[in-house]
Amino acid sequence: MESVRSVLQPITHKLPAPLVDAGRSLIGPVCYKTLIVDIDPFASPECLKLAISKGLGIGIIAASSIVKVPQLLKILNAQSADGISFLAYLLESGSYLISLAYNVRHAFPFSTYGETALILVQNVVIAGLVLKFSGKGLGSVGAWVAGLVAVGMALAREDIVDLKMLGYLQAGAGVLSVASKVPQIWTVWQQGGTGQLSAFAVVNYLLGSLSRIFTTLQEVPDPLILYNFIAGFVLNAVLALQMLVYWNSPASKKTESKKLNKGYVAPGKGPSSDSAAKGAASYAKAAAKSPAPTTRRRG
Repeated sequence: MESVRSVLQPITHKLPAPLVDAGRSLIGPVCYKTLIVDIDPFASPECLKLAISKGLGIGIIAASSIVKVPQLLKILNAQSADGISFLAYLLESGSYLISLAYNVRHAFPFSTYGETALILVQNVVIAGLVLKFSGKGLGSVGAWVAGLVAVGMALAREDIVDLKMLGYLQAGAGVLSVASKVPQIWTVWQQGGTGQLSAFAVVNYLLGSLSRIFTTLQEVPDPLILYNFIAGFVLNAVLALQMLVYWNSPASKKTESKKLNKGYVAPGKGPSSDSAAKGAASYAKAAAKSPAPTTRRRG
């Protein structure tokens, strides 16, 4: 350890002031001195666990900014929402909206819940696409977004929803979070395949919920949030297991883009060309049977 310390300390002792300030605000002055300045992680196990928790939290937030992008691209590419449950996104978005308001109003560290806001935005977009490709009009999409905005504004106001009521809602959000996975699990089982469900999103949810159990134990003394993540991890594990079981099923392979399937129709190959050729042939036959015009005068 001394050899590592002798190499790193000349660097850590000369870090730019903005990095020093960020490190102290993230893990606290005492832990910053122990872990960064002194480079003695074994002197304080609590500081080490806090640093790991902060690192996991930042990593989860960074990953959450793109966690639903593959799912979004699959829907757009296939022009289909097969295998995607709108009810699952409705319940999950409601749960995330309540949890976001609960964490913000209790002033918990952003590193313990930041992904909630980013995933919520992606959920709103994906749910809107599910409505669109399910044959619902733009009015349904607008009502979906407007409803979430109205609920979010109400949750943010103390005069409408006080902290006691918000605590009850957070308990309910845990139930919603669990319930949000059930329609998706049921849809996959019923269709016998995962359809347009993104394996990337499922795996990231599984790893993220497991990491959140650790960060919550370290930084958030709130059993409501902890139980929420534990239940979410269990059901995310079920979804991940379904991805493995149905990976090669026929229903999971229907992911070709409808845009790409239209393809380029070469001259003389498409149905319109065939119709034109048949029409030309019929006209030629009719012309051959009709008598040729004559120039002889009558009378």
